[in-house]
Amino acid sequence: MDTSESGTQSDIQTPDDTTAAAPRSGWRRWAMDTRPLRVPAYRRLWTSTIVTSVGSQLTAVAVPKQIFDITGSSAWVGAASLAGLLPLIVFALWGGAVADTMDRRKLLLVTNTGIGVTSLLFFAQAATGMKSVAALMVLLAMQQAFWGLNAPARTASIARLVPEAQLPAANALGSTVMQTGQVVGPLLAGALIPVIGLPELYLIDALALCVTVWAVHRLPALPPLGGATARRAGVREIAEGFRYISMHKVLLLSFLADIIAMVFGMPRALFPQLAAQTYGSYGEGLALGLLFAAIPIGAVLGGLFSGTFSRARRHGLMVIAAVVGWGAAIAGFGLSRNLWIAVAFLAAAGVADMVSMVFRGAILLSAATDEMRGRMQGVFTVVVAGGPRLADVLHGTAGSVFGPRAAVAGGGLLVVAVMLALAAAVPALRRYRV
Repeated sequence: MDTSESGTQSDIQTPDDTTAAAPRSGWRRWAMDTRPLRVPAYRRLWTSTIVTSVGSQLTAVAVPKQIFDITGSSAWVGAASLAGLLPLIVFALWGGAVADTMDRRKLLLVTNTGIGVTSLLFFAQAATGMKSVAALMVLLAMQQAFWGLNAPARTASIARLVPEAQLPAANALGSTVMQTGQVVGPLLAGALIPVIGLPELYLIDALALCVTVWAVHRLPALPPLGGATARRAGVREIAEGFRYISMHKVLLLSFLADIIAMVFGMPRALFPQLAAQTYGSYGEGLALGLLFAAIPIGAVLGGLFSGTFSRARRHGLMVIAAVVGWGAAIAGFGLSRNLWIAVAFLAAAGVADMVSMVFRGAILLSAATDEMRGRMQGVFTVVVAGGPRLADVLHGTAGSVFGPRAAVAGGGLLVVAVMLALAAAVPALRRYRV
């Protein structure tokens, strides 16, 4: 392996490096497992995520805010979200194939640089007062395309940096940082806009991406493993990825588990209506903010105490239990008339979602060969991005027909029933262990 451009071979923790640790006692059994951070290469990748997870959320707030300021229409805000979905799907699938054919470190350098340049263009158009929704949509499409190329390579690289036994812990560390960014980023954006203005949010995101590029540059080279044959990333390679999923039941079931949880059980489209009608007596603004923040907060708490589950070896059973727990918590939320009880149920759902993310990610990295990991992560990116958007349509429609509380509770119960039925009918997932 050529490491002359970056880190050294010693930065990489091979699967044979078990780095067994003594059993933890007392409160440490409950706390997050930080063993992956002992690996220098993984630590660099994770540290860059701390910065960019907050910076990316500044842009995520700034784009819809700017579009609404220009148009005064929430419909345009929704249209902009859809404008970024198609590029994300296309380039995530292609990016997964690319990640299996070239040095993943080089791909991360190119795509992170592209995202940074896009953030600078966001800043330029805002600073010059362009006020063009079309320009914002084009830039958003560019950003999502680069992110779609980046995400599969980034996640697939983890399995080359830490031992297999530490994949759940590594996923918990990464997911906790991302979820924390979803809480801190929007709050920081709301506080900064009145002080420094909206254009500067884009600039801060661009500067944060410089940290990411530097951290990725310090990674060791991650070319395809020695046995892999050279090939170009095209439609055939993408199709091979889907065939690979169809031939490995545990991978297919891990994707289906997420689709079941998100499509039937993600009720965020109904949060505004619930905040106004069901919890309006608490203050509509307060209720709306708490509803949107509760799931990420629960996920962060789940990550901080991931020592309770990240060492489990029955990964498939953990996914099933987490999805069932998510559905039950969402059903409880739908039945709650008290805001604080509702928030508690959503936070519990966030904990379950964290457990599901950790073990679904570990299954994808451990059950797939290295030459297929990029494509598996590409499909994973599409599922994670597309599921909640389908849920918005489904829950919005069901809420208008049956009422928001019935739609939420029914969706949660449907998650429980479908997941249990799938686990009973196809035992591959519940039997999977490492």
